[in-house]
Amino acid sequence: MNDNKDKLYIVLVSVHGLIRGQDLELGRDADTGGQTKYVVELLRELGERPEVEQVDLLTRRIIDDAVSEDYREAIEILSNKARIVRIDCGEEGYLPKEELWDSLDNFADNMLEYITGQKRAPDIIHSHYADAGYVCNRISHQLNIPLIHTGHSLGRSKRKQLLAGGMKRDDIEQRYNISRRIDAEEEVQGTAELIITSTRQEIIEQYGMYDYYQPERMKVIPPGTDLEKFYPPQGDEYESHIYQDISRFLQQPNKPIILALSRPDHRKNINTLVEAYGESEELKQLANLVIIAGNRDEIRDMDSGAQDVLNEIFLSIDSYDLYGKVAYPKHHHPDDVPVIYRLSATSGGVFINPALTEPFGLTLIEAAASGVPIVATEDGGPTDIIDNCHNGYLIDPLDKQSIIEKLLKVLTDRDNWKRLAHNGIEGVRQHYSWRAHVDRYLKLIKPVADKSESITKIELKRRPMLYHDRALITDLDQNLLGNPQSLKEFVTVLQENRKCTTFGIATGRRLDSALKVMKQYHIPLPDFLITSLGTEIYYNPGLTRDVAWSEHIDHMWRRRAVLNVLKDLPGLELQPKREQSKYKVSYYYDAAIAPDVNEIIHLLYLHDQSVNVVLAFGQYLDIVPVRASKGFALRWFAEMWGIPLEHILAAGGSGADEDMMRGNTLSVVVANRHHEELSELVDSEDIYFADRPFAAGILQAVEHYDFFRECKVNS
Repeated sequence: MNDNKDKLYIVLVSVHGLIRGQDLELGRDADTGGQTKYVVELLRELGERPEVEQVDLLTRRIIDDAVSEDYREAIEILSNKARIVRIDCGEEGYLPKEELWDSLDNFADNMLEYITGQKRAPDIIHSHYADAGYVCNRISHQLNIPLIHTGHSLGRSKRKQLLAGGMKRDDIEQRYNISRRIDAEEEVQGTAELIITSTRQEIIEQYGMYDYYQPERMKVIPPGTDLEKFYPPQGDEYESHIYQDISRFLQQPNKPIILALSRPDHRKNINTLVEAYGESEELKQLANLVIIAGNRDEIRDMDSGAQDVLNEIFLSIDSYDLYGKVAYPKHHHPDDVPVIYRLSATSGGVFINPALTEPFGLTLIEAAASGVPIVATEDGGPTDIIDNCHNGYLIDPLDKQSIIEKLLKVLTDRDNWKRLAHNGIEGVRQHYSWRAHVDRYLKLIKPVADKSESITKIELKRRPMLYHDRALITDLDQNLLGNPQSLKEFVTVLQENRKCTTFGIATGRRLDSALKVMKQYHIPLPDFLITSLGTEIYYNPGLTRDVAWSEHIDHMWRRRAVLNVLKDLPGLELQPKREQSKYKVSYYYDAAIAPDVNEIIHLLYLHDQSVNVVLAFGQYLDIVPVRASKGFALRWFAEMWGIPLEHILAAGGSGADEDMMRGNTLSVVVANRHHEELSELVDSEDIYFADRPFAAGILQAVEHYDFFRECKVNS
């Protein structure tokens, strides 16, 4: 008789990576990251629970002289109820996950043999990542065992990131087997009883891109935090070497620390924080600013994106004369990070995450566990964290005044600071510890295991193409902002057809300005965003910058030379710094006294400057690289994503939009257009001129072209 009949037997499956119970080789390569740590920690914690009879973690057995012998052991015991079981999977040597697809059926057969050889069948199989999903989907069907899945990362998002990095579609397919991965993800999402994610945003923005999207089967369980590593100050923080590294930057090192910790990425929005600090006399008097932005030896050796971010930060520090008030050490060790949090807590400081987008926000939880109140962007994970912990405030990351006010709210009221710090410590223990994680996990899986919760099966159909077969792209100011009612109607139509249509915005605004306007007018974030007059391209989710595009347009671009050529011309006045960017020089243009635009173009050519010159609304003159424009950026996107130009509807209203609408795209000029600049397009039979303004004109064009009729989505 089995005395444990009411207890759970759980099988976790994580096929790839180097997985062992001790001394995980985190960061050894792309396959030894957070997933390996997560599954081992989950295994260990489940093995401590009285509700669990046995928990096995099944992974690939590896026999390879290039790696530790630990990975060839068939069984590794972690406790009397938890063990790692290594299953043979094709070739014995260590292989990256992208090369395992042809061996997964072999793993599945060996896994089946292992499971049927146990004293009892598992109550639950929990797959981790697409390869395990492929395997476990088959085992679940064969043995009628409920399947739970955690994606960790998803192929459709990965593909966008790779395209943004400049890889060609065929290269992505060959190197990453991305179609097989996405097929496996679709399949497991269509059949799993439960999908576990880290955030609500992950459900909406990442899983929402899939055909088999079933949000009712998706539940959020935030990952656990190591409370043995992140804890409140112990009193010895000022003796640490990292304190010495930080304090050498500061005139008064014992002031409260405003702490920002992230990699140097434009999405982390660190420079806006520096500007906000620089513009607030009260903040500069009250506190120091400490920026931990990765490790660096030579900035010139870093990738161009990191260089741009750091250069911008250092220029702002110089512009606001923040020397002695801001610390930005070059190096820190991973073991220094908990100490840095505790230094901020000891000083009575605050941790801030001003990122433009933040899916989860692990650093916020680490800071909270260390006793530091938090201020964070009102996006994604931070909203959940502050809702749960009540340990800080949300900010609009594009509003410097919002940043200043919330930082002062924490720093100027000591009783409030103590309350927020205490709430954070207790809130992390309650919601974000490994114990809390597994409490929630067991609560969710028990109804699935005992089949007490009915799961409604729905008929699922795949669309015949992996990705959207058409796109709608529009200017921002001239097309979307003029009429709130027509904008609302446009958004509704767009949302009804997002299953088959990629949505893009092309604007002359910088990224931060465009995001602020879209938020103000409740315009949903597009799938791709062309900013600064075609000089930058971003992809969602995550606002991933297309670095390959930046490298492409850098050809023959000399910004300083352009400024020198035009510096003495009458009628040209440089626009404010916020309108300038690395690849765009912007002027106010006074036609009454300035040379004709063609003369300006000729002058630039005489000085060997190969550029594009764009005049908009008769008063804004922009100079960009010769390879950059809205139209060029649109065609780059179409090539990268494999969408025919004939399936792209481009909407515009000013001269800056003209080359988007010429050629093979479907095009519409809205009625509130700038007539003089677009006068040459009037005689074109291929361009539709709407008689309605703003978004209503775009909707007219959608009807005129019957744009959504041929969307390749199964009904």
